[in-house]
Amino acid sequence: MQSETNPLVHVVDDDDAMRESLEFLLDSSGYSVRLYHGAQPLLDALPKIADGCVLTDIRMPGMDGIELLKRIRATGRTLPVIVMTAHGDVPLAVEAMKLGAADFIEKPFDDEVLLGAIRSAVEQSRTEAADPAIQDFTERLARLTQRERQVFDRLVAGEPNKVIARHLEISPRTVEIYRANVMSKMQAASISELVRLAVRAGAA
Repeated sequence: MQSETNPLVHVVDDDDAMRESLEFLLDSSGYSVRLYHGAQPLLDALPKIADGCVLTDIRMPGMDGIELLKRIRATGRTLPVIVMTAHGDVPLAVEAMKLGAADFIEKPFDDEVLLGAIRSAVEQSRTEAADPAIQDFTERLARLTQRERQVFDRLVAGEPNKVIARHLEISPRTVEIYRANVMSKMQAASISELVRLAVRAGAA
């Protein structure tokens, strides 16, 4: 049985080097770690998994991370699931968030960003309390201008600046300015944080 100070992280990735790197990072950060080379081995072990959180890549041969998340949720389990995604896969990550993922991390990621996401996921699994950050997020969202809200909606849908510019018939540079305003007003440090809060607030 895992202690409160030594949570268990189930790492799912088909890349041997990535699994070993994550094992070293998490182990040295005080976590217990179990490694799986694909989605199916985790599902096979799921009945015996009592706690912790799942950290899975999205793009894997065979069953991908999205399908793994669906299968876990279909069992009724509420294990927090964090998905790892390559740059450009934000729409997939948004889909994962809507399916109940706790967070998503874009590769290559900073170690502290990943560890922060895991800490949040573990804490989320231990409490049923409503997150006051969601209420704050909703209030800040209501204060965006009409154009900022249009840019916000397309950002959380995973559209790059050039696509947003084309849809809104403004220049990419203008999109960059609105994007910076949105990130500042929403107090989001990254697109992943913006998407995570937007999904949890029902705004994506």
